[in-house]
Order: sequence, then C-alpha cells, then structure tokens
Amino acid sequence: MAPSAASTGARPADLRTSPRPVASRAGRAMTAPDFVVVGAASRDLDATDPRGWRLGGGVTYSSRLLSQLGLSVGALIGLDAAAAQAHELDGLRALGVTTEEVALDRGPVFDNQQTPWGRVQIAHGRSDPLTPKALPAAWHDSRAFLLNPVAGEIGEAWAEGLPANALVGLGYQGLLRVLSPGRVVGSRPLVPGPLSLRADLAALSNEDVRAGAPPLRRLLRRDGQRLVVTEGARGAMHMERRAGRFHLRYVPAVRARVGGDATGAGDTFLAAWLAATLLLQGTSTGGTDPRSLALAALCASLLVEARTIEPAELLVRSRLLKPPDSQR
Repeated sequence: MAPSAASTGARPADLRTSPRPVASRAGRAMTAPDFVVVGAASRDLDATDPRGWRLGGGVTYSSRLLSQLGLSVGALIGLDAAAAQAHELDGLRALGVTTEEVALDRGPVFDNQQTPWGRVQIAHGRSDPLTPKALPAAWHDSRAFLLNPVAGEIGEAWAEGLPANALVGLGYQGLLRVLSPGRVVGSRPLVPGPLSLRADLAALSNEDVRAGAPPLRRLLRRDGQRLVVTEGARGAMHMERRAGRFHLRYVPAVRARVGGDATGAGDTFLAAWLAATLLLQGTSTGGTDPRSLALAALCASLLVEARTIEPAELLVRSRLLKPPDSQR
C-alpha cells in the first residue's frame, strides 16, 4: 500500500473543493509569440517559503527559460486560486512572457521529498483539464508549441488543436502520473495515441516508464519524429526516425558545478532542445543538429546550479567560455 501523507511527513495543502466556473485572465499579445507553452502550474510544498509552497510545473520552468534565452514566449497556464496570486507569475511577465491564465477549480499540488533512494513525490491535488479552446486565436500563428502537462491536464484533443505547420514538443511525464491525494504518485503505462503521433519532439525519463511502455520505435511512427530518454547525471539517449530507419545518439550530461534540487531539469532540457531545433532549422543536414542537444544538456545543468530568475543567456555564455577542464 502506498504511504499516506502523514507517514511521509507531508504537510496538508490549501485545496479548493467547491466547484467554480473555469475562466481566463489574460495578458494577451497582439501578435503571435514564437513559442507557446501549455500546462498547469503546480504548487510544490516548500517549508522555506512563507506561503508553504512555490510555483512549479513544466509550463513555469519552460516558459521562463525560453524567455531568458531572448525568445518571444506565450504561456497558456492553468492556475488554481492560490497559484493565481503567485509572485512567480510577475517574474515571468517581467521577463517578457505573455501569460494567458486559465482559472482552475482544482490545481496540482505536490510534496517533493528527497530521500537517500531518490525523490518521493506525494500528490495533494489533481488538475482540471486545459482544452485547446483556451488558446487565444492569435496564438494559432505561433511557430512552435510545447505541451508540458504536470498532472494529466492535456488531453488527446490537442493533437488536432494545433496548426499543422507548427513544431510541437511533448513532455510525457505529466501524462503518466496516477494521482491519489495524500499518496505517493503512481505511474501508468505509456500508450501511444494522437499526441504521440503529432509530437515532432518528445521527452521522457527512465523513471516515467516504470509502469511499462511499448518499444520506443512505436513512439516514432513517422519520419522526422525525435525522442529523448533522460537519465539524470548519466545523460540521455536521443532517437530519431529518418527515411524509415531509427538513429540513436548518446547525449552526455553536463555536470552541475554545485549540487541542488533537480526538479524541472527535464522540462528545461525539453524547452531548450525545442528552441534550438526551431532556430537551427535549415542550417544542417542529416537529422538532428547536435548543438541543440548540447544546449539542452547545459541548460538543464544550469537550472540545478541556479534556481533563480537570473538571465540564462549570461549563465550559458559563462559556461561556454570556460576551458573544458574547468567544467569537469
């Protein structure tokens, strides 16, 4: 039986249980941003924060990084009543992120406990769904979309809800979680569907497939699709389908100079990879440009080193300018 919140030391979350209509509150862009990130923001319990939590979720980490890299970003972000007041949202907007906020009756809440055996994640709240109808009309002209669910809030309808010519990235992790309030987050098997077919780039970790997954080739059902399977400090495996054949590449991790909380590192990897892929389109032949994967690995490492809203482009430059021996 999965341990309860009490048995793991989790603190109760301030959850809304009464229903209320889902509405949007926007900082709408007059023109389409280059990148649109979609997902619900989570409240991650944190005893060091006066609120008892901090704002998390892939949509938060990804949109922040993309904007720090100097890109035009729109975030379609689901928020419960407490999360909607988070100061982190002001930080995103200060970086230039245009936020389209969707009010959720239920928003995801997690307690991420670090143990000698790795992270144990306790769920305290599920999420209402985010549907393609919430996407501002002007954003349909965006060049790239990153679907980054944290609690199953993004459904298969998104496969048909995005423009056919857009580059689409998908984070699998949030689609594979089983959430029971007060219990350890479980895993569900990965079953390919319309979202898997629509995604041009996708990412998951070795932990995400504990409940089972098909052979990886079944996740790449058309030419041009790419998948990365990450394994923390051990690096990642990149797989790409070209002309009906599958090509594998090892992606070494960039070791963080200081240890820290790795929450959000996978989201950061995917966002940087998607951004570099879009910006490098047409500059190389023969499939994935290895520079896009190198940037992704570096940005994931930087998140661990500095969990602040510090200009990521300056951090990247400082690391790239250091002699190789100094980065080991």
